[in-house]
Amino acid sequence: MGSFRGRDIVSITDFTRDELDHILYATDAVEGLAREKPELLKGRTLAILFFEPSTRTRLSFEAAMQKLGGLTLDMSEPRVSAVEKGENLADTVRVVENYADVIVLRHPLEGSACLAAEMVDVPVINAGSGAEEHPTQAMLDLYTIKRELGRIDGLNIALVGDLRYGRTVHSLASALSLYNVKLYLVSPELLRMRHEVVDYAGRRIEVVETESLDDVIPKVEVAYITRIQKERFADPAEYMKVKGSYRISLETVGKMRQGAIIMHPLPRVDEIAYEVDATPHARYFRQVYYGLLTRMALLGLVLGAL
Repeated sequence: MGSFRGRDIVSITDFTRDELDHILYATDAVEGLAREKPELLKGRTLAILFFEPSTRTRLSFEAAMQKLGGLTLDMSEPRVSAVEKGENLADTVRVVENYADVIVLRHPLEGSACLAAEMVDVPVINAGSGAEEHPTQAMLDLYTIKRELGRIDGLNIALVGDLRYGRTVHSLASALSLYNVKLYLVSPELLRMRHEVVDYAGRRIEVVETESLDDVIPKVEVAYITRIQKERFADPAEYMKVKGSYRISLETVGKMRQGAIIMHPLPRVDEIAYEVDATPHARYFRQVYYGLLTRMALLGLVLGAL
């Protein structure tokens, strides 16, 4: 396994299982390391270029960098930047690399992170490219499963909801295919997982596609719930056909295995009832904390400090 120093994080499919396991190990280590060496990334700068709205991912990267002693430059509002004047993405990242040691990018167009990585010499971290990928979310999801359940191998895992437009589940399904798991894909017909993702995962692990959450929920140790993404639908009528397709209630939780966990990349709308938050199955807010640790580890790795 080569060094992570200077490496782009564009697609989860660029990583081997050994490399993902190394990231999980580094994430375990960074929690204590941040207390012992809070200036691990002192003198380093992270540029945050988000062309789509974000709360958790943007704040997570910003907090991760600052907790390790680094600085952040945040273009959180493209409308007040040169982008509004017509500057293209390639020119934007080529300018920004002069100010920063690493760039984290979120953009509505698929392939944007790959383009940015080709244009600059500093590491580029993909924080979401269209409906395509969200690799660091998949990494923190793996870490959540490993930390909460003690393992990934041997688990039955369900991805539920918007599997067509949900970039988080595209990356997670690909990552899980490197482990010995059984994967259930639960969605309405209109929101089935992209065939290329199903084919990629299905060559390595058993994948079951179904519309029935009731059939799957008693079988799994992990239920990964996603919202139906209204903003990704070109036709509002199509959204109304699938709105509210699945809802995790206390009744649903009552059918789950003891020790099974519920995850969600957030934000949620109405797909998980608020009373579920108090059950021992809910892990989605803990998942946010694990995301901070994972991104601390990733920044330390690509900047050569870990």
